[in-house]
Amino acid sequence: MKKYILAAALISATMPALAEKGHIADDVFVFVHGGPSNQYKISGRVRSGSSINILRKSSDGKFIQIRTSSGKTGWVDANNVDNGDSIQIRVPKLESALDTSQVLVKEQSTEIQTLRGELDTFKTENGTYSDQLTKLNTEIKDLNRQIDNMDESNLMRWFTYGGLVALGGVLLGLLVPYLPKKKKRRDDWL
Repeated sequence: MKKYILAAALISATMPALAEKGHIADDVFVFVHGGPSNQYKISGRVRSGSSINILRKSSDGKFIQIRTSSGKTGWVDANNVDNGDSIQIRVPKLESALDTSQVLVKEQSTEIQTLRGELDTFKTENGTYSDQLTKLNTEIKDLNRQIDNMDESNLMRWFTYGGLVALGGVLLGLLVPYLPKKKKRRDDWL
């Protein structure tokens, strides 16, 4: 027995301290041994999911020296140790995160419904504005046609007036020579 303790002391002195966070696998019940094999005396037990600190691994990597949260140290089979937090710690965190996510999803769902309502309102308003724009464009085209027609009408009217004035001038020019002339007075004084 002293040989085993001396060998364990030599191995533990030469092995670097890992001291990383871990836990006993969630699906097992583990016995803690006094050394790095099943040949050592069982010094206790650890419940599955218990938080531990990993101190070091045996030279063959089959056993890991651990320290429990109560401060006890011992060796357990490496297959029974997982790194990180156990399910017992992760599940409440995940449930809290899930609750937060569900609240966020409800808020976002409400906001989406509000935005959809606003979108429907905007679509309706857009349809109304499109109809008004179409009507206004039609009115503008009609007014432009009326302006074009008025320009042509005014032009024809001016041509007609001009033609009548010219015709009157010609007739007047033809009639003026046939109008009786006023006789000149003769002054004999000279």
